[in-house]
Parts: sequence; structure tokens; C-alpha cells
Amino acid sequence: MAPLSENSLLHLRYGDAAGLDLTTAAGGHVTGYAHLEWEDPGVASGEMVVDPAHRRRGAGRALLAAMAAGAGERPLRVWAHGDLAAAAAVARTCGLHRVRALWQMGRSLRDPLPERSVPGDVRLRTFVPGRDEDGWLRLNAAAFAHHREQGAWTRADLDLREQEAWFDPAGFFLAERGGRLVGFHWTKVHDGTTGEVYVVGVDPAAHGAGLGRALTLTGLRYLRDTRGLAEAMLYVDDDNRAAVRMYEALGFTRTATDVMYGTG
Repeated sequence: MAPLSENSLLHLRYGDAAGLDLTTAAGGHVTGYAHLEWEDPGVASGEMVVDPAHRRRGAGRALLAAMAAGAGERPLRVWAHGDLAAAAAVARTCGLHRVRALWQMGRSLRDPLPERSVPGDVRLRTFVPGRDEDGWLRLNAAAFAHHREQGAWTRADLDLREQEAWFDPAGFFLAERGGRLVGFHWTKVHDGTTGEVYVVGVDPAAHGAGLGRALTLTGLRYLRDTRGLAEAMLYVDDDNRAAVRMYEALGFTRTATDVMYGTG
């Protein structure tokens, strides 16, 4: 399992001042790490990891206690990567319960892809750095108004990802209708082996025309035909049934689950 999410890794790599960083140590070595941030509306959320060689020695409980103290009166939400029994046991010990689940889904790109149908009044193109940032942020906020993590992205969040080695505007697809952005599919390649449906968004006013499906297939064809990849994966909330049904219809199946535990 990946020890930390992309957000925490970006925080560590670029040194932004957001949130609270916590560590445990033994013999002069860091044995555990946690990162906590405060979100609207008054929720503290984070994640933690403990060195496998130092587990079952109280480091996880100590980090969770420190995160709870940092949260204060706010509800606490903590991600655990992988629906693992050990993480569930620590959560129960600390009085946390499951509040959210994020599915990882995957499919082989060697298997045939369904036919793609793009609405006739929609033009597809790729993202242009230095020109499309503000328009994309407005569309992202509208498409994910119900999703505070994705919908609250700022220019700083986008700029950090544009600095990453994996960022490739050729795999960042935009849909325009009458010169206005109405949808997007941003792909990501992991270590040159697996392609990710990083994020797909559609303007709420453009829902129901199959644009999300068309954009997803556009990105999958790019990952297969241009990047030569054999596998694709994505993340989706398990209660987003419309998205889950679309991905299942495109040949994706669940491969892993990340669980958020919380108080309140």
C-alpha cells in the first residue's frame, strides 16, 4: 500500500506551511509520521504511517492521540490506505469509526475499449499551460461543488502539480462548447507502467449527454495508444454510484479500498 496520499507528499516535497506535522522517534530515527489539516466546515483531516519495523509499539496510538489533540473541538478524519485489519483495530482502540471509503478500480488496456461518442457541438483539445489555469479552476469548482477536497483546489494546488515530473499537458483533455469549457479528463502516468484516470469533471449544466464517458475514453485511448500502457486505474468514492456504474460499464473493477475513520 502507498504510505501517503499525493497531498501529503506534495506538502513534504514543497514545504508549504499548511497543517500540522507530527512524528514519533526511537533511537534517533523517525518511526512514524502524521499530517493534519483543517478543512471547511471545521473538520480536521489527515493521515499517518508507521515504520513496519516499529509497529505494535504504540506509535500509531500516540500519533492518533496527537492528531485528536490538534483537532480540538473539530471532528477528526483520518485516512488509512488499504482496508486492513490492523488499521481498523487501531481505529477502534482510539474510538474512531468508518466514515468514508474510496475505491481503487483498474482494468487492462489490452482488452478492447468501448466506442467513443463525442457530442457534435463539443470540441476536444488539450490543456495549454499559462492559459487554461483560471478557466479550468472555475470548471473544477463547479463540477465538484459537492466535493470539498477536489472542488476547493486553488491556483497554488494546480501550480504544484504542474511542477511534478509526471505532469503532461498532452494527457490533459478539455471539452469546449461554444468556446466555453464544459468538461475535462486529466490523466497521470505512474512510473511509466500504469495510467491513471486522475480526475474527470463535467459542468453540471452539461450532464446527461455522455460527455464524462467520452472524455474518459479519450484519456484511456491516449494512455494505451500514445503512451503504450497496458493498465489503467482510478479512485472513486464508493457512494458515488453514478460514477461507479460508468466505470464498471467501461470495464473497471474494484482492486483496493482506502478507508477514512473519524469521530463525531
